[in-house]
Formats: sequence, C-alpha cells, structure tokens
Amino acid sequence: MSLTQNFVQPTPDDLAQQFVSFAVEAGVLRFGDFKTKAGRMSPYFFNAGLFDDGAKLGRLAQFYARRLLSSSLQFDMIFGPAYKGITLAAAVAIELARLGHNKPFAYNRKEAKDHGEGGTLVGAKLAGRVLIIDDVISAGTSVRESIAMISAAHATPCGVAIALDRQEKATENGADVDWSAVQYVSTQLKLQVVAIATLADLLQYLRSTQDASLAEHAPRVEAYRQRYGV
Repeated sequence: MSLTQNFVQPTPDDLAQQFVSFAVEAGVLRFGDFKTKAGRMSPYFFNAGLFDDGAKLGRLAQFYARRLLSSSLQFDMIFGPAYKGITLAAAVAIELARLGHNKPFAYNRKEAKDHGEGGTLVGAKLAGRVLIIDDVISAGTSVRESIAMISAAHATPCGVAIALDRQEKATENGADVDWSAVQYVSTQLKLQVVAIATLADLLQYLRSTQDASLAEHAPRVEAYRQRYGV
C-alpha cells in the first residue's frame, strides 16, 4: 500500500500560522539556498537549535502543549531523545504542568554512565503510554531508537510530537521514495504523529503574508514541494 497522500489545499490553521510567524521572527525558519542532508537544495531551512533563549523556548513549549492538548493523542509521560529532544521534553513538561496537566518526563544519554545511577536513561521511570518529543522527523532513526528504549523498559510508545512536518519524500540508499519520514512513522511504526505545523502551513503563510520580502519566497517553496513533496 502506498504511503503517499494527494496534495490538498490546506485550510488555514490559526495555531500553525502563529507558529510559522513565530519561527520566522525568531530566525529559526529562514529562506534562501540550503543543502539538506539528502543533498537537495532547499529554499527554506528550519533549525530548532535557534530556539536558544528562555523566551523563545518557553513560547515553543506553549505551541507544543496547545497542539497536544487539542489532539486526540493520549499519553502518560514524555520522552526526549538526545540531544534536542532533551530540552524539548523538559520545556513541554513544564508548560503542560502550568496548564494543569503534570506529566513525568525522561530522556536518554548517548553513552551509558558507569557510575552514580548508571545506564542511559535519566528522569522518570519509563512506564505507561510514552510520548516522544523531537523537532522534526528526518529519517525516522531517532524514533526507532526511542521505540527500542521505551519497549525495552516495558513501556508503550504511543506517539511522536514534532514542531514541523516537512511533508517531503524520504530517501533510501540515496534515492527518493514515494513516502515521507512522518508517513513511515505513522504507517509502518504505527505511531500517531502530531505536528505543530507542516510545509503546507508554511506555504499558506507565505501566500497570505503582507510582507513582500517573505511573499517572494512562495514560488520557490511551492516548486520545491511539487518536486519533493508527498
């Protein structure tokens, strides 16, 4: 069965539009010429590492929390895969608690610790339905590794929350395939994926903005999606 979906004209999503605007203002979402890990020349670049101060990180956490609370995804705790997921998990747990939804969180180390508490896992004990939080899903590698750790602890991975769904074809052995990494996680790994915004939302923002310097990037982003999108 194909994992692809037909392009549809997006219905404006207020939360997604607010998030894209915030990402642009914060310098996290940039336009120009950028080479992706897959070797493609992309007209935009999303770097979540640039949510790099307390105000930006706090607002980012608000977007994650609002999207999660408005979704149908049910979870008991949060897991943040090293490295970006660590900060995201902590920030989102704080924001959810502020909103009256206190959830434990945990994260992993890249290398096992041989002293103190030892091991690769830090924080609350993995148990129940575990939500994985990351910035994007590029190849699904981080998600698969997280699933393995969660399952080894006899807990249940239940979903993935990301900031931006690129809605872009994945690659295998250097060749494009007809599905995205998000579709792979959803269909093959059977995990619900919740994204604050998508590439379709980004295009909607560029088409509707009153900022001419931003609007001029819409045709190139649209052409990129027509070529690599799913």
